[in-house]
Amino acid sequence: MLNLSSTPYKMIVLSEQYGYGAQNTLENSDGYAAVLGNKSYSKSIQRGKNKADCFTITYHQSEPNPYTFKTSYFVGVDWIVENELPIHVKPKLDEGTQEVDYLKMLFDTLKEPENFKHLDELCEIYFDKPSIPITQEMDLLTPLLVAQYLQVLKKIVQKGLKKSYYQVTKNLNAKIKGKIMINETIKKNQFNNKMLFNYCQYTEFGINSIENKILKKALTFSLASIQNLKGINVSSMTSLSQYIQPAFSNVDNEVNVNELKTLKPNKLYQEYEIALKLAKLLLKRYGYNISNINGTQINTPPFWIDMSKLFELYVYSKLKEKFTMHHEVTYHKKFNYLEPDFIINSNDGTYKMVVDAKYKPRYKENKVSTEDVRQISGYARLKKVYEYLNVYDDKVIDCLVIYSNQNANIKDFKGDSFKLTEEKEYYKFYKIGIGLPVK
Repeated sequence: MLNLSSTPYKMIVLSEQYGYGAQNTLENSDGYAAVLGNKSYSKSIQRGKNKADCFTITYHQSEPNPYTFKTSYFVGVDWIVENELPIHVKPKLDEGTQEVDYLKMLFDTLKEPENFKHLDELCEIYFDKPSIPITQEMDLLTPLLVAQYLQVLKKIVQKGLKKSYYQVTKNLNAKIKGKIMINETIKKNQFNNKMLFNYCQYTEFGINSIENKILKKALTFSLASIQNLKGINVSSMTSLSQYIQPAFSNVDNEVNVNELKTLKPNKLYQEYEIALKLAKLLLKRYGYNISNINGTQINTPPFWIDMSKLFELYVYSKLKEKFTMHHEVTYHKKFNYLEPDFIINSNDGTYKMVVDAKYKPRYKENKVSTEDVRQISGYARLKKVYEYLNVYDDKVIDCLVIYSNQNANIKDFKGDSFKLTEEKEYYKFYKIGIGLPVK
């Protein structure tokens, strides 16, 4: 339990995957029992056709400590009882002694350009719900958004800012360009004895477009927020921002909020589409007011970060470091409406396998669950997968589970570190653990 200073709320603080296998109780439940009101609570998020649980609180009437708690692989802040009791789920490893450095994971993930296409389900933000007061140290959302945003901007800057035609309105002295705006000229110039000035609207071609103005404004917010981030290493973000800033030196950062809300990005410029989406989230997260960034306590919209999705993207970046040639690793290709995480088809023919990333540290000591075996083996028996891997005989296609394991002493799959362990009960079914960066 954590009491937040200057707020009326108590907050339940748990780690991810708390109570896995069997829900656990918490001490000192009397402090929030009255708010929970002898009820059970849960929060889930739609993932494809299924729902994934963020947390579950179950009420047991006959027990001395009547509430048991369980969290999964989502971390974030949300209301249990709106405006009365929030919950904060922190990123932790299974032992609970170290915290996952999710920002380092994200930076490694975004070294692989393909991952820019797969960020949509990484986090869920609920701007329609009341904000929750938290300390800067508890703010997982802002660093995640800023890190993503700066990485996408870096890609844009490397290619060069997009130039386009845009409208300009200026009060010109003793000359006319484009269309004279009669009302503005009369009200703001002639009524003030500025007889030689005319407000004109005309078109220019360059980088000072509405899109780039929005990116510049969100960059300004990002730079301000970096100065206030607590409990994380911000050096990578600072270096990125120093690289990006000069490219926007000739772009204004003043933009009308209404223009921002109605802007529709051009899908031909993929990085711009992603960057504008993230820019809008950053500006909306602070209510379009940069003064809301400062302070040791901030208000955040409820949000959830999908650590299993982040782990999946992280694994993809590590596989791409190992298998560097085109199409050696395929990510989320659909076969008959089914989507294996990865298909590996190495150029030398050594590896032809279906691979799934499972954010389940327990696999370092336990065998792969029957449910996961059935899922991955099902992918590997699809005829279209056989065709994709150019396997036309009765050979059994290899299956692989990649899971998180801090004891594996493997941080990537380069060189000889891609050593697979075969599951004893299954033929051609393997697993391998990879360590995650920690704070």
